[in-house]
Amino acid sequence: MKKLIIFFMLSAVLLSRAETIGNLHTSLQGKITTKSGEPILGVAIYFPELKTGAVTDISGNYRIDNLPPKTLLVQISSLGYKMVAENIPLAQTNKKDYVLEETIIEINEIAVTGQASATQAVKTPTPISVITRNELQQRGATNIIDAISSQPGISQITTGSGISKPVIRGLGYNRIVVMNDGIRQEGQQWGDEHGIEIDDSEVDRVEILKGPASLMYGSDAMAGVINFLSAPILPEGKKILNILANYQTNNGLKAYSLNFAGHEKSFVWNIRYSNKAAHAYKNKYDGYVYNSGFSENAASALLGINKWWGYSHLTLSAYQLTPGIVEGDRDSATGQFIKPVAIDNETEAEAIATDKDFLTYKHQMPYQQVKHYKAALNNNILLGNGFLKTTIGFQQNHRQEFEDVLNPENYALYFRLNTLNYDVHYLVPENKGWGISFGANGMYQNSRNLGEEFLIPEFRLFDIGAFIMIKKTWDKLDISGGLRYDNRSETADALYLSENGEVTGATGTDATQKFAAFNGNFDGMSGSLGASYRFSNHWNMKLNLSRAFRAPNISELGSNGVHEGTIRYEIGNQRLKAETSLQLDYELGFNSRHVSTRVNLFSNLIDNYIYSHKLSSALGGDSIAEDMACFKFESGKARVSGGEFILDIHPHPLDWLHFQNSFSYVNAQLLNQTDSTRYLPFTPAPRWNSELRAEIETRGNLLKNTYISLGIEHYFRQGNVYSAYATETTTPAYSLVNAAFGTDLLINKQKITVYINAANLAGVAYQSHLSRLKYAPANNATGRTGVYNMGRNISLKLIVPVNL
Repeated sequence: MKKLIIFFMLSAVLLSRAETIGNLHTSLQGKITTKSGEPILGVAIYFPELKTGAVTDISGNYRIDNLPPKTLLVQISSLGYKMVAENIPLAQTNKKDYVLEETIIEINEIAVTGQASATQAVKTPTPISVITRNELQQRGATNIIDAISSQPGISQITTGSGISKPVIRGLGYNRIVVMNDGIRQEGQQWGDEHGIEIDDSEVDRVEILKGPASLMYGSDAMAGVINFLSAPILPEGKKILNILANYQTNNGLKAYSLNFAGHEKSFVWNIRYSNKAAHAYKNKYDGYVYNSGFSENAASALLGINKWWGYSHLTLSAYQLTPGIVEGDRDSATGQFIKPVAIDNETEAEAIATDKDFLTYKHQMPYQQVKHYKAALNNNILLGNGFLKTTIGFQQNHRQEFEDVLNPENYALYFRLNTLNYDVHYLVPENKGWGISFGANGMYQNSRNLGEEFLIPEFRLFDIGAFIMIKKTWDKLDISGGLRYDNRSETADALYLSENGEVTGATGTDATQKFAAFNGNFDGMSGSLGASYRFSNHWNMKLNLSRAFRAPNISELGSNGVHEGTIRYEIGNQRLKAETSLQLDYELGFNSRHVSTRVNLFSNLIDNYIYSHKLSSALGGDSIAEDMACFKFESGKARVSGGEFILDIHPHPLDWLHFQNSFSYVNAQLLNQTDSTRYLPFTPAPRWNSELRAEIETRGNLLKNTYISLGIEHYFRQGNVYSAYATETTTPAYSLVNAAFGTDLLINKQKITVYINAANLAGVAYQSHLSRLKYAPANNATGRTGVYNMGRNISLKLIVPVNL
């Protein structure tokens, strides 16, 4: 607590110091036009480092006051025009006009993920995908991970339609760092059925760094980073109210979100409330899937100040998710789903689920209750000629599981996790193309078991890492690299239970040890060295070599119990060592008036790779504990390789037509293993995506930005499975047909955006290779094993922005 108070006092001193340095600020103004000299209305001029900007008026003019007299990156963007991104010396420049070129595809995106400061994505040595607000809104997804899972190299591990976990190039769980509100999201992400506690309506932009990012983020960023970014701060003097509503036909999903944001006299705010609810989803084979519904509530508020010396923003958020737990139990004669019921106060039985059970928006038994609270203070302060960035955040995650129909208010599992995040780093001002940044970040965690059942021990975690990053620019060549050292300690407490399952002391006459106490200490070096080279206006290349580090998580080290949502009994392994990896990335890109294409290749060698496999009994069958198959964590040497291919054909003069294609492939193997244990569990199947999209130019003023698309997702057969002990089974190939339509309606000068998205139009019955429900119990009436994914789903979304 003392350290927290000292941090806030230091922040206040720095803010007051920056404010009293003097009125050393300037302004920037100018005009933005087309090549023919026509002014462009609504162009965004934005300084990412300051989170401030302006929008052009009807004459194409703009003005931004209260800027520091130093060189900063500015980005000029407008739909349908090529983004301009350049460093501008504000000490010598206070007037700057721009001429924008029309473009079909954007290649000059600005990225902040994995970099000390905002940088053009094409200049970073690592592959970065940027998903814009429009692309997110056009998706008919059930959650934020579902919305990004169609990106090349990105997949999702699902437990029904309400819980999704991200996978980058075949790696997931604690091998991916998820960033939100400037801090890493921490909420029991080790669990298969534990999703990402982020309101999808709040996300304005997503940046996905594919490849090791331990240099900037420390342990766990072995596969990469997914950074969920909120909307940019509005220009000064502007206020806006946003209303969003969404309905989906398959599971009756109903969602709405209200947002009020503004910027007045250096004070900024962004307030949001969202609500979402869905009943059970359905497919051709299972019909409605019992207990697959969920509900979600979220509220957030950003409050802060923007000055010429930088900004200070405080973000507060609360998120609640209540998903049902799909167990897939069925009536042996009919194959219909069954549910637990209470006959009286002491007698539990089973009954066949009814239509009322399927269509209710209330939770059924069993279910989870997840609550996530977060506070994050982000500062970026001009100090000397550089910027000092400081972030401190506090998160509290509550995860409860309810399963007793006789006592429905009593939770069985209850984890409460407190996390304190911190990050301090300094950006030395660029000089002759050289840029240097250095700093330290990490976190402290404390987890308590407050329920009646136990899966992991209570634990405390502390880690810290220090890093330095250097980059150098020579015209078309950018080289960057750095080094980092991390140390993480994890301390677990012993737990003893009596014969009736109650917590007792080690000296109790009937005491049985559930968890043994242990203290693990892990350290490692990380680093990277890479280059980006632009041969011409059409060709560019990237090459990067990186080393990453990941300490085992508490589940891998100490679990011992039934993991309800995954339908298995998990056993940890305290002998596990930290994972280390060495990855080589290569990218070659081409962009022209007619074609844009990109090839990404990678090879990742991982020492001490941790995975779980099913245990067998002495008699040759599954090892069973508490009626569940047992899985234990082990480690070995692994090699993960593959790549992505992206092709976008937009033939001139048919600029309104796009034929977008992508292919993703991952080969993930454990080295020196037999055939049945060679392949890593849960490796995504190869995937080909194609979409034909037409952007329609309409007459009159009623419809604007209209488009229609038809696409296909083909998932190839995945036969590279960890088949030993029946851990995994082969997944056959399948194809999904999708369609979409979108437009802006202009009614009395009020814009109403409409998006209609149809997923799995043919209603194909399929099981994703990364679906946990694939391994649910068999349907004796049909002979099929597991539960199938969602069938045809049509999403209707309305968005109404109101300028105040």
